[in-house]
Amino acid sequence: MSPYELTRTLPEDATDAALRADVLHGLTQSPKSLPPKWFYDARGSELFEEITALDEYYPTRAEREILLARAPEIAAATGARTLVELGSGSSEKTRHLLDALPLLHSYVPVDVSGSALTGAADTLLAERPDLHVHALIADFTKELVLPDTPGPRLVAFLGGTIGNLLPDERAGFLASVRAMLVPGDALLLGTDLVKDESVLVRAYDDASGVTAAFNKNVLAVVDRELGADFDPADFDHVALWDSGQRWIEMRLRARRDLTVKIPELDLVVTFEAGEEMRTEVSAKFTQATVRSELAGAGMELAHWWTDEAGRFALSLATAV
Repeated sequence: MSPYELTRTLPEDATDAALRADVLHGLTQSPKSLPPKWFYDARGSELFEEITALDEYYPTRAEREILLARAPEIAAATGARTLVELGSGSSEKTRHLLDALPLLHSYVPVDVSGSALTGAADTLLAERPDLHVHALIADFTKELVLPDTPGPRLVAFLGGTIGNLLPDERAGFLASVRAMLVPGDALLLGTDLVKDESVLVRAYDDASGVTAAFNKNVLAVVDRELGADFDPADFDHVALWDSGQRWIEMRLRARRDLTVKIPELDLVVTFEAGEEMRTEVSAKFTQATVRSELAGAGMELAHWWTDEAGRFALSLATAV
């Protein structure tokens, strides 16, 4: 088995500092908000895995269907020798691409979680001992310096995660990706598509309540890490479709008047009964909007694939 390289570009205390900054900012604004990245502690990651298996939650299955059907076409179109995956996590979905890229030399997973990266690297190298893995502990929303690996490079951002970014954040992110690309490189982007409101809302408000538990888990993270006294039972899970913004919003609605103390921030936060705090947006796209946002960042849509039901898309873009 070949050893893997692990490069940290984030300070050791970066996660703690980011959580403090996000909570302080989000809970002193009106309306209040918390970023969705704080769902994903160990328990949150377990809950999300449960969500992906729910009948109501189609995106993971739809994207997997496309990858299984189209990976050879993606490989042929890119000739990639390096695969860079942003927000790689367990690298589970990426295996379909790794298996389909005959010229692949290097895999560069990028994630803020060092434990996720080392676990994924160990698993991948046990299965593919000749693969060179250079993992980056980094925030993919910031400017990235990629390791020196052979091109062409395929940068993959899967799972529809781009929909969790607000429009200005998406524009900045796509511009940063464009800055990574040299001639011959490409971006593979996963996007959930606009569809019937009832289908969308069910995907984020399942009958068994798993998504509700996932949403409330952000409160448990703030309690544990910052000494807060949130009680998840004081909040209801809310999922709604904003047709103007073309996104699903997840919120937590206070069941009664509340006062929450966050000692690590020396902060006291009040909620009125019925007050809602936004915890996630999940934007949905059309081919036209994807093409437009890519063009705004200096990239051109070259290929567009959807699952058979037209629920989800993978697009391949190149630098203009």
